[in-house]
Amino acid sequence: MALLARNFTIRNVLLAGILLMLAGDFMFALNDAMGKWLVASFSVGQVVLIRSIGAFIVLGPMIANQGTARLFHLDRPLLQLLRVVATTADTGLFYAAVVYLPLADVMSFYMAGPIYVAALSHLLLGEKVGWRRWLAILVGFCGVLIILKPSSAAFSMSSGFALVGSIAFGFAIILGRLLRGTSDTTLVTWQTIGTLIVGGVLTIGTWRTPSALDFGAMLLLGVVSCAAHLMITRALKLAPASTLAPLHYTLLLWAVVFGLMFFGDVPGPRILIGAAIVVLAGLFIFHRQKVVEIEVPPENVPKGVN
Repeated sequence: MALLARNFTIRNVLLAGILLMLAGDFMFALNDAMGKWLVASFSVGQVVLIRSIGAFIVLGPMIANQGTARLFHLDRPLLQLLRVVATTADTGLFYAAVVYLPLADVMSFYMAGPIYVAALSHLLLGEKVGWRRWLAILVGFCGVLIILKPSSAAFSMSSGFALVGSIAFGFAIILGRLLRGTSDTTLVTWQTIGTLIVGGVLTIGTWRTPSALDFGAMLLLGVVSCAAHLMITRALKLAPASTLAPLHYTLLLWAVVFGLMFFGDVPGPRILIGAAIVVLAGLFIFHRQKVVEIEVPPENVPKGVN
């Protein structure tokens, strides 16, 4: 009876982790759709600035609970600064890309995050990557090139923003692994401060007074993003990362759905083919890492695009 109760508890905890992961990814996709709607009327800097202020509605109680002193006792401050730069670039470039590109197109670039992480782990962390994963990395890059379509006629500034932003996303994950001893509250607070500062600078000369509805929507954007991050962080504590990692690709599905519902965007065959290649390569990398390391480290699971 005790064994049955234990197994039942384990299954419930696992299910809770899966549901939180799915809910967190849905929230991130909703955040991205809201961001695309807002940057159609306001500058990227203004959206990022007010979004960052909104995030403190969630972060404020967490900082109070942790204590502000812990925010200033940082291990490896240079890496902390680099992570703030990477996460700020990731956020800003994502919103700059969705000004002109459909959500699904931009999200397809960001789905390559695990591929970049696998390559950067070898180059920056000295982790051993076998020939199978290197092959998957190369195949994944081919998928990115299909999405990018890098010709003088087709390459756009927005595609460049999405590509560089997705690479910054990969760097942020790597730096997060190096800083795993730092609390989530501290990491998220400093990255939010980074976007707040950059958003404020970019807003100079481009400020447009928003209506109460628009201002509330931008604040809500920060609340939704921060809540999504916390959901995924909690999910990783309840269920194995190897179980949760494939669920992250539901972001791409929601991007297609929201893009079609709210903006009338229908992804073309090239985007769908490239995205499928990227997703399959990413799933294979997760599978091989599970085989080699028994369990995929939680830090290898993207915690959301923004």
